[in-house]
Amino acid sequence: MDKASNGRAKVGVGGGSTNEPRYNPIETTELSRRAVGYDDLDERLIRDSYSATAAAEVLDRSFHAGLAHYTAGISPAALANAYFDWAIHLWMSPGKQFELYQKAFRKLARFNRYIASEALVPGNGHPCIEPLEQDRRFSADSWRKWPFNVIYQSFLLQQQWWYNASCGIRGLDPRHARVVEFSTRQILDTVSPSNFLYSNPELLEATREQMGLNLVRGAMNYVSDLSDMVGGYQPRHAISHVVGRDVATTPGKVIYRNDLIELIHYTPKTRKVHAEPILLVPAWIMKYYILDLSPHNSMVGYLVEQGFEVFVISWRNPGPEHRDLSFDDYRKLGLQKAIDIICDFTGERQIHTAGYCLGGTLLAIMASAMARDGDDRLKSVTLLAAQTDFSSPGELGLFIDDSQLAFLDDMMWEQGFLDSRQMAGAFQLLRSNDLIWSRMTREYLLGERENSNDLMSWNADATRMPYRMHSEYLRSLFLNNDLAEGRFRVDGRAVSVGDVRVPMFVVSTVRDHVSPWRSVYRIHLLADVPVTFVLASGGHNGGIVSEPGHPRRSFRIATRRGDENFIEADSWAATADRHEGSWWHSWSEWLAERSDDRMRSVDDIATNGKRPPLPEALCDAPGTYVHEM
Repeated sequence: MDKASNGRAKVGVGGGSTNEPRYNPIETTELSRRAVGYDDLDERLIRDSYSATAAAEVLDRSFHAGLAHYTAGISPAALANAYFDWAIHLWMSPGKQFELYQKAFRKLARFNRYIASEALVPGNGHPCIEPLEQDRRFSADSWRKWPFNVIYQSFLLQQQWWYNASCGIRGLDPRHARVVEFSTRQILDTVSPSNFLYSNPELLEATREQMGLNLVRGAMNYVSDLSDMVGGYQPRHAISHVVGRDVATTPGKVIYRNDLIELIHYTPKTRKVHAEPILLVPAWIMKYYILDLSPHNSMVGYLVEQGFEVFVISWRNPGPEHRDLSFDDYRKLGLQKAIDIICDFTGERQIHTAGYCLGGTLLAIMASAMARDGDDRLKSVTLLAAQTDFSSPGELGLFIDDSQLAFLDDMMWEQGFLDSRQMAGAFQLLRSNDLIWSRMTREYLLGERENSNDLMSWNADATRMPYRMHSEYLRSLFLNNDLAEGRFRVDGRAVSVGDVRVPMFVVSTVRDHVSPWRSVYRIHLLADVPVTFVLASGGHNGGIVSEPGHPRRSFRIATRRGDENFIEADSWAATADRHEGSWWHSWSEWLAERSDDRMRSVDDIATNGKRPPLPEALCDAPGTYVHEM
């Protein structure tokens, strides 16, 4: 069908549909006049028809947007499609049904033996099933006592049976199988015995010892959080660190500002300075100071202490008026403008660059476009927990299909952006045990507030995503994987990561639920330059904010030259060198080795030296955009 048809077939004169292109209103009017013999067709009817179509579309989108507020942004149609596919294939698989009957019978028999052994000799029964390593809900000794041992064992057996029921069905779409498994797990987590007072021995013991005062405090916590939520604010206890006082304290100056970014400049703290500066590009899904937290764990602070002149982009927190900002606007007004300003500001021909998360994806696109166009101003590219190939995006991509994106589009269309709370909710679902149910149990039943550290305060200080940009990003990258497959266009022409001709330093983390490390590792399939790949301990944020001296940190690292054969991810992890401590040291050494031998004096920066005249600073770091709520 021709693209001009907008996905709809033209209705012919006789009422049947054709595959002819859909004409514009004037052409349709002329055809209708000739077809029916009228010389004076009432064009008002045609205008009314288009008005009715527009009104119907607005009604549909408004309905979807309203529904999205009750479904956490998840399309009921997408979810129903996955469950229907699962149910019909399971119905058509009598062998799988028989296998599930057998599993249920064996689990029931094992459970009954466990109950009998516990009744005879309490505490000596061998558990039917052990929780997964990351599941800490039933780790307390009180769960081993009657009747709570029976309760939690029953729950884990049911959870395991439902996992078996959603997997291994012949003909079932693998993606639908993962959606069913993930969704069923979320449903079961809501009824976990650890979530309720009378089935959780830890809660009962605390209530008895405190004579119910924990429940009083929990009720007060709930009322306080509900009040903040209704008012549209983050919970007051969640942000305990003040920006500019406790976090984002590295001395710096805002040297440039436009409608989208503030560019912050940080002067090195060493006498001798590497010639090429480094630009840090955070994701606009977050405030920039994830890279400049407390003084002891600030990446910016660490780099200036290693003799690097540092620039950081601070993204604006968009509102409804920014709904039409595109992904390309973020490239042009953000990253491209920052590179231009830095090169003019420093007088250097080349700069190092590092992009975090979505900022890293944008940096990879920018580097590809610059390489295609013969722009050699990049000295190196570092990607921090950033994906370039979205064919295996992990659980975050389970609900990214046409149905889900249309539903999400309508939700963002109504408000002009994706709200920070809606976005945070999607990330929390990936670790619902830790981030939702365990937190609610601790705060509303135990009545305890967890002391907020700098990373937790930053995480609560979330940002929004413009409607147009987020829609383009999800469709082009998550859904269609255009960058990895050579279809992503910049200035009307396709770009390829394979065109990049500067060395790359790529960091991933073991427990990353946002950018799974095996997905990040696929950069080896796209890049034709030396890639130094790091697999660090920790998660998406904690593994990147991994300052020297942080306890229990380690990483694996290896470099693959552009002419070496590909090694699949798990084999790489089994053979790469393992090191204790922070990967920041290795990165700093890598940057220094790829910097020019010229070392400038820090006085040249302070007094200009041979540089262009320094522009007057707009304000001190952390700037103004970081304070926008």
